[in-house]
Amino acid sequence: MALTRSLEWGDGRVPPARAEPMARAVFAALGGVVEIGAVRATGTWLLPDVSVGAFLESWQDDLRRLLEGVRVVGRFSGEVMAIADELGYFADHDVPAASLLLWSEGITGVPQPPERLEESELVRRMCRIGADLQLTRLLQALVTAALAAGTEPREGAAGIAEILCVACGLVEPRHAGLTPADVHRTWRVAHLPGILHPASDAPEWGKAGHRAYDAELERLLRGERPGVVRPCV
Repeated sequence: MALTRSLEWGDGRVPPARAEPMARAVFAALGGVVEIGAVRATGTWLLPDVSVGAFLESWQDDLRRLLEGVRVVGRFSGEVMAIADELGYFADHDVPAASLLLWSEGITGVPQPPERLEESELVRRMCRIGADLQLTRLLQALVTAALAAGTEPREGAAGIAEILCVACGLVEPRHAGLTPADVHRTWRVAHLPGILHPASDAPEWGKAGHRAYDAELERLLRGERPGVVRPCV
């Protein structure tokens, strides 16, 4: 499913050599979101039951909207957006237990024998942990790309909130309660202290940009400006 190649892309403002690693960070996190969502969608937590292709097909319109949001927020060119297809996350493929271990950063540990990673309870736990990690990394990657592209915080935060809305739906297909506001709060405590600490080597414009995006996302996701972000229901 070549999702990106069917869209009309404009020219990005960030040169491809600079934009490519930022786009890869976004697409890697989205790869984890897609795989975790496909596993959760089975309802059985059994990896042989997973069909990434069927999952992508059922979410096709939302994924196109999500990728369009990524393009706008990061000012990515068509060349850079094509990386999403090259990585293969948006095509049918198997999801081995090793992938879920990767997305969850090995927090569950590796049981003995390792084949036990395919047990439904361990799969479920890796998905829960992986969803939290990858959504948080997705938000950081989006903010980083937006700042590099010079996307104004009010515009960028609205786009990011919309992306998070779709991404949360992907990893929680039965609406188990994960929201963009949850992701924002996790991101704030996981990433901002290291960036905004007085001893941080982040440039002042980067610190100011992260503060601006944090404040704007908080306003949007707390519902203080209704109508900007569509409900995740």
